[in-house]
Order: sequence, then C-alpha cells, then structure tokens
Amino acid sequence: MNTVLYQFLVEVPTAAAIWSALLVLALTVLTVLVARPERDPAPDEPVVDPAADPATELADLRRYAEEVAVAAAGAAQTARRRRDAWLATQEEVDRAWTAYDEAETAARRFTGAAALPAPRTPRTPAEYAGRERWLHQAAVAAHWRGELPVERLRDVFAHRDGWDPRRHPVEQEVLLARAVRDGRRDAYRAAAGRERSAWRDAELAAEAARALAVEAYAAAERLRPARLPAQRTATATARTALAARWRPARVG
Repeated sequence: MNTVLYQFLVEVPTAAAIWSALLVLALTVLTVLVARPERDPAPDEPVVDPAADPATELADLRRYAEEVAVAAAGAAQTARRRRDAWLATQEEVDRAWTAYDEAETAARRFTGAAALPAPRTPRTPAEYAGRERWLHQAAVAAHWRGELPVERLRDVFAHRDGWDPRRHPVEQEVLLARAVRDGRRDAYRAAAGRERSAWRDAELAAEAARALAVEAYAAAERLRPARLPAQRTATATARTALAARWRPARVG
C-alpha cells in the first residue's frame, strides 16, 4: 500500500510537468507563427513587372500596329466606295440637269401660245370625250417616256390639280409641258441633294482613312526602335569580323 502510494505521488507530478512543458512549447510556436510578419521584399530586390517586359511590350506594339493597319486598309476601301458613289451622283445630277433644261426649253416655246385664245370648237359630248381621250393618251405617253411621274398621272386621270379634260387640247398641251418641266426640276433638285449628301459622306470617309493611315504609320514607327539595336549590333559584328578577316599582317 505504501509502495503504490509512493509511485502515485512521484509519477503524477512528473507527468504533469511533462504535459505542462509540451503545452508551453505548443503555445510558443503558435504565438510565433501568428505574430510573424509578412516577408517584405528587400530594398535591392527587383520587382518584376509583366508590363515592363520588353518582349511583352514589343508583342503589344506589333499587335496594335497590325490592328491599326487592318483598320486603315478597311477605311481606305470605304473611302474609295464613297468616292465612287459620289461620282455616280455627280453623273446623275448632270443627267437630271440636262433633262430639266430640255423640259424648260419645251415649256418656254408655249409661252406665247398660252396668251392666244383657244380655238373655238363645238361643245358637244363627243368633243369633250375626244378632249378627255387626248389628255389621257398624252399623259400616258409622257409617263412612259419618263417625263411625267406616276403621281401626276394619277392626278390627270382623277381630274385633280388643274387637270380639266374639258379644256382644249392646246391648253392641255401647255399644262402637260409645264408639268413635265416641274417634274424634271424636282428630280434635279433631289439629285443635287443626294450629290451633296454623298459628297459629305465621301469627305468624312476620306478624313477617317487619312487619320487611320497616320496612326498606322506612327504605330509602325514605334516598332523601329525595338529593332534597330539588334540590327546595329549585327551590323557592327559583321563589320568587326570583316575587318579582322582582312586585317593586314604586321611586317617585321
């Protein structure tokens, strides 16, 4: 009984001391790990910036130069198409003006005739039917020749806007000539408006093409400094090797 009690009294404090030591050691290690500051880079240690890599920068410049060159080529094609469209509208304006001038000349020939009184004819139903038939036939013929738009042809058949089939054919011819002249004048004005719009589009496209061409040239120029050192080094090496190859031997 005394032996067991002695062992208990001796071994329990020893075990308690061991566990206490281990606990203190674990707490110390944990405290060091938690309180350990992050490792700051040394003052002399270089910090690598991916954007500052010469190879990466050169690749970015080359990629940008290629994209700008493609955009400049597309803008040049667009400018050529817009210029061709503008030249086409110029030809359209010239044709419209020629047609209007001819219609104006034809209508001017009736200026003196309009002041003369209309010939007297018997006002019978047959006469009015003949006048209406002549007006419709003349209007349709002018429409097929491209002189009278379809809107004015509808007015003729509906007897609107001054188209009275009871008038004498001489009066109807004067009105028809004036209608043709007015239609040609409206067509000329519309063609001139399209020409001005096409000219503005061509100018804007040409300006955009010029700006992109300048930017493409500048981007290509920015690539040259990256290539020149290597070219100069290779040239200098070649010259040194050539000089060493052809160096004369010393005499004496």
